Amino acid sequence: MKKVYTPEEKKNLRHLFWRSGHFWATFNMVKMMGQTYAFCLFPILNEVYAGNEELRREAMLRNTEFFNCNASMSGLCLGVSYALEKERAANPESVSPQMITNIKTSLMGPLAAIGDSLFFNCIRVISGGIGIALASQGNPLGVVLFVAIYGGSFLALKWILIKLGYGLGTNVITEAFHSGIINMITQSACIMGLMMVGALVAQMVSVQIPLILPMGGGAEMVVQTIFDEIMPGLLELGLLFGIVALLKRKWKPITVIALILVMAVVGSFFGIF
Repeated sequence: MKKVYTPEEKKNLRHLFWRSGHFWATFNMVKMMGQTYAFCLFPILNEVYAGNEELRREAMLRNTEFFNCNASMSGLCLGVSYALEKERAANPESVSPQMITNIKTSLMGPLAAIGDSLFFNCIRVISGGIGIALASQGNPLGVVLFVAIYGGSFLALKWILIKLGYGLGTNVITEAFHSGIINMITQSACIMGLMMVGALVAQMVSVQIPLILPMGGGAEMVVQTIFDEIMPGLLELGLLFGIVALLKRKWKPITVIALILVMAVVGSFFGIF
């Protein structure tokens, strides 16, 4: 792997990092992130293909093709593309246009799965749990920590992957897939995400039934106590599985939220909740 970068390479890597922040600026259903992908590489292509207008135009058109990946993990694709385009500019016979496109396409799928699992199911849940726990106590540090943990890790990983992709070049494909690291990271992120969701449900979701039923002879039955004796957190768990079942039936999240709100208001009116 490349460890020493020239000032020119450092400048181009910074271009990739900052320009990649526009991935959602031109997102569309035809090319997804394709146009921004070309925007990230634009100054690099102008530089490496200087003096060869035909290859430069070909490279610009090639990099506007369909691209869809997790915005942070896409840093690896950008770094690899930079290395391959530079190699093609120096020796067009050694790297074909199809090779550059195929490598980018083969990377974006697995990287999207890894990035979405890692950030949406793991890091976002962890940072959100920390932030919500503090914010619920009126501590403004909750917002700061959420942005710092989630946003900071997102940007840091993207920068590392850009340099890694450029440093490894075409070897990144062989090393990533043959080592099994892609499957390992994906499974680990999913497991961690599920653990954090379960912990957050137990900590942040509260369903209480203050309903008390008279049993005659002055005896009363406290409904909440019965559920707690069966299993603490049973109502919270039931609510979670109920929401999951509705979402699997293609209910929109806003509809589920509205249903919970209606149930809470009606249940509160009749003294159930």
